[in-house]
Amino acid sequence: MLKTLNHIRITDVSKERVRKIPTTTGVYLFKKGKQILYIGKSVNMRARLISHLENARIDAKESAIVTQSDSISCIITDSDFKALLLEAQMIQRYKPKYNAQWRDDKSPLYIKITIRDEYPKLFSIRKEFDHKSRYFGPFPSVKSVYEILREIRRVFPFCTQKKITEKSCFHAKINLCHPCPNVIGQISDHDQRIRLQQIYKRNIRNAQRVLEGKTELVLNSLYKKLGEYAQKERYEEALIFRNRIMQLETLLHRQMFSPDITPHYNLASESINSLSVLLKNFFPHLSSIHRIECFDVSNLAQKEATASMVVFTNGLIDKKEYRRFKIKSSSSRSDFEMMQETLQRRFHNTWPLPNLLVVDGGKPQVRIALKILANLQINIPLIGIAKHPDRLVIGQGNLPTVKPPIHHHGFNIIRYLRDESHRFAKKYHVWLRGKKSFIIGV
Repeated sequence: MLKTLNHIRITDVSKERVRKIPTTTGVYLFKKGKQILYIGKSVNMRARLISHLENARIDAKESAIVTQSDSISCIITDSDFKALLLEAQMIQRYKPKYNAQWRDDKSPLYIKITIRDEYPKLFSIRKEFDHKSRYFGPFPSVKSVYEILREIRRVFPFCTQKKITEKSCFHAKINLCHPCPNVIGQISDHDQRIRLQQIYKRNIRNAQRVLEGKTELVLNSLYKKLGEYAQKERYEEALIFRNRIMQLETLLHRQMFSPDITPHYNLASESINSLSVLLKNFFPHLSSIHRIECFDVSNLAQKEATASMVVFTNGLIDKKEYRRFKIKSSSSRSDFEMMQETLQRRFHNTWPLPNLLVVDGGKPQVRIALKILANLQINIPLIGIAKHPDRLVIGQGNLPTVKPPIHHHGFNIIRYLRDESHRFAKKYHVWLRGKKSFIIGV
């Protein structure tokens, strides 16, 4: 099962209660007691659920789903891709009564991996199962399967050609099949052929793990390989893994707040207002939250340490204001010291001051940030966001912690900023390590 950010449940299937669902990406379940009647996904769960309620007046199926349900559960994901995979996994597991994709007359649509073949392949299929392959689904449409396979293939190339021939396939020419089984079969050197077979099968194994939702396991293995190849001075291979890490990170961390959706549902205003109400209990002089800055440090084995600053302006992501920092000081060993260097460099610039400063971390990180602001004689409301569970650390007095409800729109903005700053810092860190490896190799 995919790792998700949060779970929400409402026990009254009405518009009034549904309006408390956040306008974020995720999977939702209509339930009658413990029985799941229908599973769906959306980039805006609140809007989609309201649509279900409105359509229940004119559509028999929608009416049956709504009238028979006594609760709705929602699982928030941090990307459309994860929501699509999670929806398919849950439909396959629970087989809901009103999900058409497994009850239609035509066979349901799955992704098949021929795991026992010499060169396993991934493709969509409607045929019966066989015990020699692994299946994922069912999926709601051909388009969704195509998008999943296309995105995975960009990160982990694989072959779709049914028969092995003596010439490389078309997709090998555009790096979507690499190493190509047709090419591997023509290699006379036994050790080289075995090595390429292992690389191909590793691609398939990673693709399978992504479909299983084991994305953290995949990323960890990619980081490990990147480090191994860089240490062995095999810089071309290291560059391949660096690029794959960046591609997979991008795929797994797409925006939760879609620009097309946000203005229509007035998410920005609603979220900022709720955040302002929450924080005014601790910062009475907080008049407006026009600009929010969030900082995070990325540091693996204390090499190529980086930090990021991501910005929300009027409740919307503002990528043109993003900044990244390569840690310069050799004495900056800990995350705390690196955060200190980052904030000192940021506030020595002439950039506009934020109305709210957010640091990724708990009380230790907040204390460091407060000390830096005091030394710079800057008075800005400061909070931290700690994990397990997600909670806010208020930069006042004895640093009280606050855990708003998971459907709190202002809290979700801070959580999103935290995840976005982590992604941005990590992406820059991977780029720097890959660049260094490449330059040394040249």
